[in-house]
Parts: sequence; structure tokens; C-alpha cells
Amino acid sequence: MLNVGTPAPDLTGELDDGSTFNLADYRGRQPVVLYFYPKDFTGGCTRQACSFRDNYGEITRRGALLVGVSSDDADRHTAFRDRHQLPFPLLADPAGTAIEAFDAKGPFGIGKARVTYVIDREGVIRSVIRHDLRVDRHVPDVVAALDALNP
Repeated sequence: MLNVGTPAPDLTGELDDGSTFNLADYRGRQPVVLYFYPKDFTGGCTRQACSFRDNYGEITRRGALLVGVSSDDADRHTAFRDRHQLPFPLLADPAGTAIEAFDAKGPFGIGKARVTYVIDREGVIRSVIRHDLRVDRHVPDVVAALDALNP
């Protein structure tokens, strides 16, 4: 995982709708919450995505953009987003470029981690949240981190 207080790496990738996401476009504009997860349609990942969906308003009310990231391709992301009515975009990372840049690897570098980064308006990582098994803990921790950005 990357450390709090470090600049977020540059990140460009394809979203599930075919558009291009560029993290640098949000610098100076708004905080970004990037949540990395292992795989679409698995039990824990579905629970986590639905938790973000059900609390999406709590995140957007704090002015943040939420983006999910996994190694699934854009077509699989689209099916996952549509099936679970997710109101936020999913970034396709089949080559693992974003996972590598954000050090979102699983234990001992095997697999993929369930890690969430809260990045402030200046592009600095302000919170790193990792709950590989307690997937429902990400949302309250994200909300608390966003509140800390705007006391």
C-alpha cells in the first residue's frame, strides 16, 4: 500500500462506459475515492460495491468522486455495474497497471488487495483503508476520511 501524505500516482484508464479516466483531471477540483477490489461478481466484491452504492450519497455530499478499480475488463464491469445498479464508474485494469502503481496487491504480493485510497483535491493520499474481509468497513472509514478533509 502507498503511504498517507504521498502524492497519488498518475492514473489513466478505461471506464466501463468506454470513456477515459485521468486522475490528474480532478486535481484542484475535488477529492477522489479509489477503491480497489479483486473481482466482479464475487461475494465479497459484490457486498462491497453494494455498500458503496447504498451509501453513495454520503460520499458525493462530501464532494468526492468514487471510482472502483479491478483487473476485470470494461465489458465485465458494465455487466457488474448494470446488474447491481452501481451509480459510480468502474475502471478496467486488465494489465494490472493501476494495481501496481497503487500497490494494491494481496498478502505477500499474491492476488489483489481490497484497499481504498482517499485522495484530496491536491492529489495527495489522505487515507488508506484496507479491510480484506470486513468489506462493510470501507464506507464508514471513507466518510470519516472525507470529513477530516473538510472539518
